[in-house]
Amino acid sequence: MSKQIESTPRQDGFRMPGEHEPQSAVWMIWPERCDNWRYGAKPAQSTFVEVANAISQTTPVTMVVSVGQFENARSMLPEHIRLVEMSSDDSWMRDVGPSYVVNGDGERRGVDWQFNAWGGLLDGLYFPWDKDDAVAKKVCEINQDSSYRAPIVLEGGSIHVDGEGTLYTTEECLLHPSRNPDMDREQIEQVLCEYLSVDKVVWIPSGLYNDETNGHVDNLIHVVQPGEVVLTWCEDPSDPQYQISRSALDALETQTDAKGRRIKVHKIPMPGPLYITDEEATGVDISDGMERVAGERLAGSYANYLVSNDQIIYPLLDTKYDSEMEAILNDLYPGYRVTGINAREILLGGGNIHCITQQVPSI
Repeated sequence: MSKQIESTPRQDGFRMPGEHEPQSAVWMIWPERCDNWRYGAKPAQSTFVEVANAISQTTPVTMVVSVGQFENARSMLPEHIRLVEMSSDDSWMRDVGPSYVVNGDGERRGVDWQFNAWGGLLDGLYFPWDKDDAVAKKVCEINQDSSYRAPIVLEGGSIHVDGEGTLYTTEECLLHPSRNPDMDREQIEQVLCEYLSVDKVVWIPSGLYNDETNGHVDNLIHVVQPGEVVLTWCEDPSDPQYQISRSALDALETQTDAKGRRIKVHKIPMPGPLYITDEEATGVDISDGMERVAGERLAGSYANYLVSNDQIIYPLLDTKYDSEMEAILNDLYPGYRVTGINAREILLGGGNIHCITQQVPSI
């Protein structure tokens, strides 16, 4: 029986598991927003189908879809992908879905963060966002999991955890005035520790260059295992990402994790730089908040992959580096299935494979 709980996960003995731990499902949301996805989201829908199919090789997938798109999604998705009719404002399940926590007794609960479309009225990407803000609680209801309504604005893509007490985030995002302007770093840390049962927050100064989410950490790094991360690396001194990556490396290598370990950092190549083409820009409706114009630099990153039950689903973004990234992932995740998806269409919408998915841990 699902209900909203008034205590906190830490008080109740729940913690957020790492992405490398066993999962019972992955949830996604079907894209259709015409001022974000080009040509009525048809190219993006095909890519979402590919991602869902890839994940379903190792993990059951549930796709949230609006009433207007239900029949279309059902015709495009194979029968083993479950569809759930639900309203949303766009399709970023990582950011609007629940962050799940578990305890040692086989129980699972969701953390329902407040969502304001990456910045609210200050610099959010769209308005309104109330349907998105309701998604996490609905997912918990459907899963019959109880939930906690957290007291801060936060998106799931702005945090990574290792499952052993360490959380990674960026100052650029969590300390941005468009999220929780009345709270300082210590107060935000306290909420993170209380609602995810983490003991150490590792702060990285900035996220990827030109990331419209105000620098989500999942577009810059990924946690391989406790004490070990990959970091998007740029070798071109004239590129703005060059110094961002070096500042991130310095932050990671000069801190220890919750268990006192030095953090091992693996550098991964940065694709591109990649830009929206004239042809890609023509198919998108005009938007107040999202820059979908020709020449706009895309925040492309190989770090934006999903780990799910001994499988890596990663974005193919640049033929110069795709195979190198595959080799790196095979080396870092021995015994895992490594699946590449041509993810340009997701990137054009402002994120990637990690951003459009949210895992539900096994219990």
